[in-house]
Amino acid sequence: MYKSILAILTMALIFVSCSSDKNEANTEVASTSILGTWDATELVIDNSTASDNTKFAKGILDLLTDKDCYVVTLTFNEDLTASASNSSNYVEVNATGTGLDIPCPTESDIESSTYTFDGTIVTTTKSDGEVLSINVSISGNVMTVDAADLQIPNFSDDGQMIFVKR
Repeated sequence: MYKSILAILTMALIFVSCSSDKNEANTEVASTSILGTWDATELVIDNSTASDNTKFAKGILDLLTDKDCYVVTLTFNEDLTASASNSSNYVEVNATGTGLDIPCPTESDIESSTYTFDGTIVTTTKSDGEVLSINVSISGNVMTVDAADLQIPNFSDDGQMIFVKR
């Protein structure tokens, strides 16, 4: 289930759509804040309401991030192309006598798309034409995404996915 949640989080970020009424000057400045490579570093959840699967996914993401291993990486380029590298399908959880061993995955799936960003909403369009929109908040080198806005099947927990810019 963890792999499904993380994969869907990634896909939702890649496939986003919206429109903006902001003036051009503000859009230009805001749109550049998303440029670069962003690593998923944290899933912020409410432990009192989160499902066991979500808590498990958060735990694995925390362990891998502590090892400087990033399972989901998003890249937004100046030419309005974007890519997402998602290693969640290749995460292995091994039980050992001393606890869990979770090595950093060496394989990943790459998804490419085009995007627009108006300062608060990322709109991505896959090669098959599928368009999705999601609200994001960028403060310096931290991007926060409301997990509930991702419209992920089988994931109704409130929470936020945190990405840090390299």
